[in-house]
Amino acid sequence: MQKRFFILGLLAILLPGSLLAQKQRSQEFKNKYQLQEVVVLSRHNIRAPLSTKGSLLEEVTTHQWNNWTAGASELTSRGGALENQFGLYFRKWAVDAGLFKENAEPSYDEVNIYANSMQRCIATARYFTTAFLPIADVRVNHRYTPSKMDPIFFPRLTKVSESFRKEAMKEIAAMGGKKGIVGINEGLKKAYDITANTLDLKESPACKKGEICAFDNYNTQIFLNRGDEPHMKGSLKQANTCSDAFILQYYEEPDAKKAAFGHDLTTDDWTQIAKIKDVYGDVLFAAPIVAVNVAHPLLTYMYDELNAKGRKFTFLCGHDSNICSVLNALGVEDYELPNSIEKKTPIGSKFVIEKFKGADGQMYCDLSITYQSTDQLRNISQLNLQNPPQIFPLNFKGLQRNADGLFKLSDVNAMFKKAIRAYDSIEDDNNIPDGK
Repeated sequence: MQKRFFILGLLAILLPGSLLAQKQRSQEFKNKYQLQEVVVLSRHNIRAPLSTKGSLLEEVTTHQWNNWTAGASELTSRGGALENQFGLYFRKWAVDAGLFKENAEPSYDEVNIYANSMQRCIATARYFTTAFLPIADVRVNHRYTPSKMDPIFFPRLTKVSESFRKEAMKEIAAMGGKKGIVGINEGLKKAYDITANTLDLKESPACKKGEICAFDNYNTQIFLNRGDEPHMKGSLKQANTCSDAFILQYYEEPDAKKAAFGHDLTTDDWTQIAKIKDVYGDVLFAAPIVAVNVAHPLLTYMYDELNAKGRKFTFLCGHDSNICSVLNALGVEDYELPNSIEKKTPIGSKFVIEKFKGADGQMYCDLSITYQSTDQLRNISQLNLQNPPQIFPLNFKGLQRNADGLFKLSDVNAMFKKAIRAYDSIEDDNNIPDGK
C-alpha cells in the first residue's frame, strides 16, 4: 500500500499537468487523511483593462478594443460568471472532501472571506461565495470604500535602503543571465514582435507621432521606492500594458480572430503574448528579497489563518502580484502551468493550502494552484467533480512530500515563519531619498 501511495505521489509531482493531478482524492486517501481546513489566496477574475480613455492602449493601435461590460479595472460580467463556476466547484469539492455538508451554514468563526478593497476583488469574492455557500449569510469583508488598496494586499515596499536596492537589482538582473536586464528583454523579442504585429503598431497614432513603433527599448528602468509598488519604465512596461489587454480580450471575445484584431494567431502566439505579462510580474515581484518585503503583511495574515482555532475555510481575494510575491517569498520551485497561456498566475487562479489530520495523529498540508484552463475560461465551462479546474501541485525549496504527496504542517509553518522573519533582516534607511 505504501509503495502504491509513493508511486501516485511521485507521478503527481513529476506529471503535474496529467489527469492524475486532476482527480479527486481516493477513498483510500480520505480514510487516511481528514481535511480540516483550507486557506485560499485568489487572484480576481476577468476585469476590464486598467488603462482609461486616451491611454497608451488607444495610441498603439488603430483597432477598437473590446467593448467591456465594466469600467476600467473592474470585474466584467464574464469574470463574475467564471468565478461563480469556481465557487460551485469548491462547494462540490468541499462536500466531497467532508469539510462541509451540502447547503452548509457555517458559523462566523468557521469561514473568513476577505477581499482587497478594489471593486474587482470584492466582486470576485461575492460571486465566489454566492456559489460556494448559496444559502449561508456570509459576509465579504473588506476594509475600505472601493477602490482603495488594503495594506494587507498592497504589494508595496515598506523597507528600502541602498543595500536592499543593490541586492534586489542583483536578483532581478540574474533573471536575464549574463546580460541582466537587457537579457530579460532579449528573451522576449519573439513575444514583443508578435504583440507589435497584432497591434499593427507601425500603423498606429503613437508610431506616426514618432513615439513608439516597436518594443525595442531594452534598457528597462526599475524603481524601488518606499511606500510604492515596484515599477518600471521601458518596453517591458509598455508591452505589458498591451499583453494584459490582449489576454483579457482573448478570454472575453469568443471569436479568436476578432480578439487578435483580424490576425490568425496560434495558441503558441497567444502564449508568447501572455509571456510578457508573466515576465513583467516576475521582474517586479519574484526576486526573493523583494517578495519578502512586499508580501510581509499577507504572509503574516495567511500564517495566522492557517493556524486559527476553529477556522475551516479562508478565502483571500487579491491580485497576481500577491500570489507571485507570496509564492516566491516562501521559496517556490520554478513551475509552468499546463493548459494555460498564462504560465504563472492565470486570471482567477488560486493558491490553495489544504490542511489534513492524518490517521497517525499528525497534521499535514498540500499546496497547489487551482485555475481554469484557457479553454475553460473562453467557454465558461461548467466546473464540477467530473470537469474540475486545473490542479497543479507546487513544490518548495527545503520541503519534502511524504509517500502520499503531503507536507508536514510543521514544515509548512516553519517555511512561513522563515519568510516572515526574512523581512526583519532587510535594512531600512529612512534618510535615503526615494528614487536615488
